[in-house]
Amino acid sequence: MTASAFAATLYGPEDLRMVERPLGLLDPGMVRVRFGAGGICGSDMHYYRHARTGDFVVTSPLVLGHEVAGEIVEIGSGVTGLAAGDHVAVNPSRWCGTCVRCREGRENLCENIYFMGSASKTPHMQGGFASLFDATAAQCVKVPKELSFAAAALAEPLAVCLHAVARAGEMDGRRAILFGAGPIGLLTMLCAKLAGASEVAVVDIAAAPLAFAERLGADHVVDVSGGDEGLRDLSARRSFDVAFEVSGTPAGLASAIAGVRRGGTVVQIGNLAGGMLPVPANAVMSKELDLKGSFRFGAEYARAVSLIVSGGVDVMKLVTAERPLADAPEAFLLALDRSRSVKVVLTAS
Repeated sequence: MTASAFAATLYGPEDLRMVERPLGLLDPGMVRVRFGAGGICGSDMHYYRHARTGDFVVTSPLVLGHEVAGEIVEIGSGVTGLAAGDHVAVNPSRWCGTCVRCREGRENLCENIYFMGSASKTPHMQGGFASLFDATAAQCVKVPKELSFAAAALAEPLAVCLHAVARAGEMDGRRAILFGAGPIGLLTMLCAKLAGASEVAVVDIAAAPLAFAERLGADHVVDVSGGDEGLRDLSARRSFDVAFEVSGTPAGLASAIAGVRRGGTVVQIGNLAGGMLPVPANAVMSKELDLKGSFRFGAEYARAVSLIVSGGVDVMKLVTAERPLADAPEAFLLALDRSRSVKVVLTAS
């Protein structure tokens, strides 16, 4: 059947509108999902503020949202294992499964990948902040109906963090330091501890998220809003094996390179601005650091869902506000205010 949906659609910087868009007939192999909940991500906020994130530039109206979950309402031909009424967490990645990178098991680097709510391809792949949206059967992971849609939606950022910690290598007994106490930073902290990190320090320029990190179990928190004296003091007293850069700023990357021990590992998770950036590359050489990128996730999505369902990671601890999808423009303003929010989740009503 044909249908239409109300969707949070970006037309330009800070121009997010709730508009009606047709969906048309459901294609074979696809399912139609009624929106249950969706988390507002840092990249969503970059799109909202600048109509771009990193090198991905919005060139036509884009429905935002890639942290989503909902209820299947229609099944396309050829779909097996799913039924109308199923509750699902929706993996925003559609990888081809046949390219060299996919065959290597690095699906996140798929040469033909499409990602919901992203301007990485033209035409853009529309996102899930819509009352109804379509997904492939392979994107849908069934969850128990007693699990909240909000918790299921946060499988996506948890998968990002599981992948980042995996990129760091063996974590058991190692000390880690994170730069950036937003939702991804906080979840990375939890994932590092889950992987066996003996200590985790969190660094930021804002007091409110640092206090939140402390409540979640950070062993050390450092406010560098007034300078890096506290960070230098901590680094002198503690030898950090791994640094995770989550702020997406050149200053954060420089601090990560400076703060990790000789022979340590730096994992870049934060989405840095596009173009050329200053990096203290000589320190990478002289300290013989392993500088690694971490982009999205692959098989970690299924593990993230499993951890949420089992209670292994309580993602709802991060949620500070829920707002109806219809109020998405106002919800984005709340999400951008770090003094009032950590994680804002959109809900169906």
